[in-house]
Amino acid sequence: GEALAAAEAALALARDRHALLHDLAETARGKNDRKLTLQGFVLAGLLDEALAAANARLEGMLGGRYRLRRREEPGRAIGLDIEVLDEWTGRERPAGTLSGGEGFCAALALALGLADTVQAHAGARRIDALFIDEGFGTLDEEALDKAMDVLAALPAGDRLVGLISHVPELRSRIPARLEVTPGPRGSRARFVLG
Repeated sequence: GEALAAAEAALALARDRHALLHDLAETARGKNDRKLTLQGFVLAGLLDEALAAANARLEGMLGGRYRLRRREEPGRAIGLDIEVLDEWTGRERPAGTLSGGEGFCAALALALGLADTVQAHAGARRIDALFIDEGFGTLDEEALDKAMDVLAALPAGDRLVGLISHVPELRSRIPARLEVTPGPRGSRARFVLG
């Protein structure tokens, strides 16, 4: 009698543990109210950190008009899509609707925010350089001026920002540059000051 009761109690405990582990595994796989996997949960948290860092930089660039945030739709799985909140209108809008200069600032703020977040999670490692291969050729003169002002206003010593561009107008605005010229025997690089 006692042995049977002990065996039944052990079996009930094992079933409870199995049910708990099964529920935990299903939750981690995304079978939950938010349709969010464990991996997605971690990535969403990191993206939120990066967006907070980006928004701190974007506020200084565009006077607090725009804020980047992760798009959430009720009843849908949580994703990693980013939308822009226009503080002037109080409405969300796709990032693609920003003007050239605003889009550049948002992209730069996000790149710097991502670098800040990666650096924060990399221990003592510092990210000293960031290269931007942004479509400078798509910016009008006013947007290009804004982009260059934003880059010039980055705190000294924050990190080296390298621009990859074919836009001739940038040559006169960038005091130190590495010019790469393609040729029949390969590319030639030269460092130019001034």
